Amino acid sequence: MEAIHISELKELLALQPSDRRPVLDLKNIKLADREAVRFLSKCEAAGVTLQNCPAFIREWIAREDAEGGGERNGD
Repeated sequence: MEAIHISELKELLALQPSDRRPVLDLKNIKLADREAVRFLSKCEAAGVTLQNCPAFIREWIAREDAEGGGERNGD
């Protein structure tokens, strides 16, 4: 998952009904860049469920948040 995929995911998430909690299934993610991880962190903070999130992404999100790089509260 790379930064180039983020805009398409944002569009798809925006189409979801507001009364439903979106779920991103990350089962097939083997690699991710920093922008993708930051995006996933923001998604999770906004109520998106990260299903089957690989341990390396979960750890990276936690590190970014601890360092203040996750930018969960804004862009």
